[in-house]
Amino acid sequence: MSNPKVVLTQRFRSALDEAFNEDAQGVDPAIAASDRADYQANVAMGLAKRLGKNPRTIAAAIVDKLHLDDVCDDVSIAGPGFINLTLKREFLEQEVSALARDKRLGVLPAANPKKIVVEYSGVTVGKEMHVGHLRTTIIGDALARINDFLGHRVIRLNHIGDWGTPFGLVIQYLNEHPEIEWRRNPNNPDAVDQSPMNDLYKLSRKAFDEDPAFANRARLRVVALQAGDPETTELWSSIIDESMRSFNEVYERLGVLLTDEDIAGESFYNAQLAGIAEELELSHIAVLSEGALCVFSDGVLGPDGKPTPQIVRKSDGGFGYAATDLAALRHRVETLRADEILYVVDARQSLHFRQVFDTARRAGWLPDTVEASHISYGMILGTDGKPYKSRSGKSVRLTSLLDEAVEHARETILSKGEIPEPDALDELARKVGIGAIKYADLSTSRTSDYVFDPVRMVSLKGNTAPYLQYAHARIRSIFRRAKLPVPLDARISLEHPAERALAREILSFPSALEVTARLHEPHRLCTYLYDLATAFTTFYDNCSVLKAEDATVRDSRLLLCDLSARVLSQGLGLLGIDAPERMGGRRSISDDRSLSFSDSAVKR
Repeated sequence: MSNPKVVLTQRFRSALDEAFNEDAQGVDPAIAASDRADYQANVAMGLAKRLGKNPRTIAAAIVDKLHLDDVCDDVSIAGPGFINLTLKREFLEQEVSALARDKRLGVLPAANPKKIVVEYSGVTVGKEMHVGHLRTTIIGDALARINDFLGHRVIRLNHIGDWGTPFGLVIQYLNEHPEIEWRRNPNNPDAVDQSPMNDLYKLSRKAFDEDPAFANRARLRVVALQAGDPETTELWSSIIDESMRSFNEVYERLGVLLTDEDIAGESFYNAQLAGIAEELELSHIAVLSEGALCVFSDGVLGPDGKPTPQIVRKSDGGFGYAATDLAALRHRVETLRADEILYVVDARQSLHFRQVFDTARRAGWLPDTVEASHISYGMILGTDGKPYKSRSGKSVRLTSLLDEAVEHARETILSKGEIPEPDALDELARKVGIGAIKYADLSTSRTSDYVFDPVRMVSLKGNTAPYLQYAHARIRSIFRRAKLPVPLDARISLEHPAERALAREILSFPSALEVTARLHEPHRLCTYLYDLATAFTTFYDNCSVLKAEDATVRDSRLLLCDLSARVLSQGLGLLGIDAPERMGGRRSISDDRSLSFSDSAVKR
């Protein structure tokens, strides 16, 4: 079984080597799907520019050395030097038939698996999860799932905020106000959107800002926490446990795979900070500046044109985020033995990570054999184009966001006809609503901002999760109506152009995953799944399945249907999105042919 794009890329590289030797070393064949053929290679234009030659001459030299008789029916040069490639029907049929019997859908485990650390979510103890936690949590979870499926050893890390001055405030306030109910009411365990701890932090912060005597006592409480005072440490642990219960319930609603075992908060690295500062100072990487220990990186300047410091140790002797992140990075390299580290943190931290990586490289804690990447992302906006806020101007609680999406999903489901049983409706609304939020986020280029619009997110039309979910359920309904098993022993025949186009999309799944993982861009997998669902719709509109002219054609098309559903389900699963088998009650909504399938297919 072969991936057509991979086969073509390998053959092109051989041809480039044979035609141009080292002049073409490292050149990307640039093979992509085309509307003029199955694929198109654009390599000649870039290589012609490098060599100072006519691109059509370059294209002709490449084609002369290509050996594609077993793969392509036609190889032609078009325009200024595009190389069009039309695959043999027999090759496509052979490969897609073999794929139907492969549990991994053509995706081979990594030949050289890496240990990849993915840091994401990064919640703060004592505060509720809000809209600002959504992108890091969803993007990080998707990247972890994809790399895990590709055969890498993935270590998920939730770098929670669980240390520092805020805990001195809260613990001291609780010590002085024991009457405060700061734990969730055990008689109402489902109230995950109620956060007494959030209110507690606000009260303690107000006291700290307005009462100098309390502020002094809070600072002393921080010292007691750092010294390991039993009473202080016990209350600190209880606060963390209470917060994590709330966080874990949100993770469960989101279908995110983080657990308590993945926690590696700021407190975990606290004992290492003094040593980090000392080593940097002794090696003269860090220097004293106005009483603080700082690292200055080449080319990092502030608005005033002066070097921007990375503060490792503050002038009061405390340690900042830089020291903690340096300790965390060193631990991940030296103890966890990571080959690659992904930090899924918003774009506003770009300078911070640039400085952390530079310092770690200079200190020898981040060797050239380890890749560290800041996986930045844009903001969530409201329909007014401004950062998404509540009507009062405050950051929106994440649970409120989820509730809103699920409610819109429920309305969409009910508007389509047959009403499922109450329990089934609740579960379906959850899958559709949560899936809609996650897909709307992931289908946007992560470096771009996007508008949070729950009505559009749950739409059954366009590039949305519900469209893909309904497409999957619609395919599964074909087998329920037919009361036939999947004909795994059938050989797929590609007579109609729509069958051919669908087969080509199915065979592109491994390539879509590879580029998604390599570029850390989940939207590329989303785009692929949408293109696959669109290709299936065209196929189903043009090719009778259950009423095909004979059993051989029927079984071939049923196998194409099953493959489409399997790839949709697997792809959505790697994004952390459910792919329901049914989307309704006794007369499943997924049987409604108005859902993105044209009326011409009613009897198909």
